[in-house]
Amino acid sequence: MSYSTQTQAKAEAGEAAGKEFLAFTLGQEEYGIDILRVQEIRGYEPVTRIANAPDFIKGVVNLRGIIVPVVDMRIKFSLGTPTYDQFTVVIILNIAGRVMGMVVDSVSDVTTLSPGQVKPAPEMGTTFDSDYLIGLGTLSERMLILVDIDKLMSSSEMGLIEKIAA
Repeated sequence: MSYSTQTQAKAEAGEAAGKEFLAFTLGQEEYGIDILRVQEIRGYEPVTRIANAPDFIKGVVNLRGIIVPVVDMRIKFSLGTPTYDQFTVVIILNIAGRVMGMVVDSVSDVTTLSPGQVKPAPEMGTTFDSDYLIGLGTLSERMLILVDIDKLMSSSEMGLIEKIAA
């Protein structure tokens, strides 16, 4: 077997092995994002508001000397009035070298999904733009809405990152 054939076989085996997603909840739904984008998970703490920032940008926090913008995904996706309790968490993301936080209701687990468990997302004309969806992850009784967090956080409406070069 040549080197390139071995490399291709390893890549295919890795693909078949699946991808890991961090599962979190917003309202009644369970979402998943690529675990490789997650830097850390923290409890919710009050943020410093920034004047004239969009509603979904809660403000900023100082994370070990780095000023981190914090986005409340419940406000971003119009999921009702957010409440902040002991389960509310901030997922610290590292996308395109930029650190940012995203507030979610809770985090449940890390799940490995094989390519066969990821189904394409149906077009539904919802408030959640399907451009930001990878698909739906199916696990026996659970369904995860898989979010392309890179695309979402670098979208022009978020205004957090300059467009990631494709």
